[in-house]
Amino acid sequence: MIKKPEGLLLVIFGASGDLASRKLIPALCDLANQDLLPDKFAVLGVGRSEMNDDMFREKMSVAIEKNINGRGCLDDTKRRRFLESLHYLSFDTSSPEGYERLSQRLSDMDHMFNTNGNYLYYLATPPGMYEVIVKNLATQKLNLPDNDKSWRRIIIEKPFGYTLDSARRLNASVLEVFSEEQVYRIDHYLGKETVQNILVTRFSNGIFEPLWNRNFIERVEITSAESIGIEERGSYYDTSGALRDMVQNHLLQLVGLIAMEPPAVADARSIRNETLKVFQSLRPLTQSDIEKNIIRGQYTTSVVKGERVAGYRDEKNIMPESRTETYAAMKFYIDNWRWSGVPFYIRTGKRLPIRVTEVVIHFRPSPHLLFTKESDRLASDNQLVIRIQPDEGILLRFGMKVPGAGFRVKDVAMDFHYSDLSDIRLPDAYERLLLDCMLGDATLFSRGDAVEATWQFIDPVFKYWNDHPEIRLYGYPAGTWGPENADRLIEGENETWRYPCKNLTSDSSYCEL
Repeated sequence: MIKKPEGLLLVIFGASGDLASRKLIPALCDLANQDLLPDKFAVLGVGRSEMNDDMFREKMSVAIEKNINGRGCLDDTKRRRFLESLHYLSFDTSSPEGYERLSQRLSDMDHMFNTNGNYLYYLATPPGMYEVIVKNLATQKLNLPDNDKSWRRIIIEKPFGYTLDSARRLNASVLEVFSEEQVYRIDHYLGKETVQNILVTRFSNGIFEPLWNRNFIERVEITSAESIGIEERGSYYDTSGALRDMVQNHLLQLVGLIAMEPPAVADARSIRNETLKVFQSLRPLTQSDIEKNIIRGQYTTSVVKGERVAGYRDEKNIMPESRTETYAAMKFYIDNWRWSGVPFYIRTGKRLPIRVTEVVIHFRPSPHLLFTKESDRLASDNQLVIRIQPDEGILLRFGMKVPGAGFRVKDVAMDFHYSDLSDIRLPDAYERLLLDCMLGDATLFSRGDAVEATWQFIDPVFKYWNDHPEIRLYGYPAGTWGPENADRLIEGENETWRYPCKNLTSDSSYCEL
């Protein structure tokens, strides 16, 4: 049975924005629908938009209807009760004057709802506001608990920094006001059920963990593909790119879970200690590595399913000569006992054929190819595929004898889909992470030292690209799997990336494992 949090006030900065409407409020409504919110609970939305409580509730009611997608929050009585818990305060969050009003409003609500001074702040604002809000909270001592039984916590969205130096500055600023135990750096990828299942798959099954090392694994491959373009995010994306937007945070966090050593116990401290060790063991990227082992690309105009798709430079708010990468693929190594010599491959991109995120563990082939000709080696490539989105599940590929004379081997799959569990509901990532933070469980949140370690690994790439504008930026037609030469990163003759979902269903957003 899931534990219910104690009473608290949730303060959402940027509550009139897109993140609150699309993700946070629907996720909270889902928690309310499952009776997982505290009995004594209220939300205070904070933003510059002029609204009163009723107007905010009406806006969020529309947002819930639009974004819930049938996954929950269906009970009308519970939904109405949840909407009544929403409140709003309008002020300029960049100005210190408004925080005195915020302090008074929180004090009034604390007495009204009897939440014992427990405040959870969520920064759903542009990153440039993080330091401003944190410092202004401190001016009213809103970072400090009222007594030894109350608490204050803060959730900070990505991107946490733009470079290594900026990440360090932001960490320092935040930790001047809040302790590390109060800070929850959120990465919604870690809230996905299949990501968490990586730990269970590894550490609860005797058939996997003994093989989870350099002796039995040939390579590890991570793909995060999106079929959409940048949509309305041109201003942000053109200053970010695929490497900052996806690799430095989401995908390296996956690497941490895949490559970590077994923690002593399954708690936040132990698990985050082990993922940090992985990041500290990443082999530093040399000039040669950046030139040879990182491929960047940018989607170009193409025709997809009979419709013309604009190239990246034709998108709204994109510079005509932009060299921002919408695709990035890289090879790197982890220098420790478990993974020495095992290449890790990451690729991510916009305007690829489908939306899919998956981890592929490629096991080494059997040393004696008794039943397989050398030319058919790919047929004997045992793979463990962990599908994170969509169609979450796990697949194991291995060889079986084809019925009839001789010993002809065919590659077959044993697969599991979460959708097959008709009585199990997969929680939304934000739903899980918000609940964990209310409970004070930081397991699925990034620690400051880990964030800096991932930036330390990636930062040299940006510096080298800035200093060497002649480094190739490959164009790839929208709707394809990116630059063709990305296949050359994979070590081994005739080896290539796993291309999932070759037989797409009609809507192209869903595919079989």
